[in-house]
Amino acid sequence: MSPNESPEELTSLTRVPTETEAAPIVEALKEAGISATMIGGFTAGFIAEAPGDISIQIFKRDEPAAIEVLKNFKADNAAIDWDQVDVGEPEDE
Repeated sequence: MSPNESPEELTSLTRVPTETEAAPIVEALKEAGISATMIGGFTAGFIAEAPGDISIQIFKRDEPAAIEVLKNFKADNAAIDWDQVDVGEPEDE
């Protein structure tokens, strides 16, 4: 951290295209005791010339631990073949 940065300053840990992808990452961070939030959810779903992203924000002081949590999260979820997951039949409306 540079001398001009505050440990209370927010920083972007990562960006993902949807809230569906961001929510489990935020939950994993919170389970590890790291405060995290998503920014950009309202704009990420818009169909426009400029695509939106969800930014997962953390405190600068938590960055080293958050990077480790994110690395482990990605490794744990890389083995899931989502094409093989049975999510059941859609409910009738």
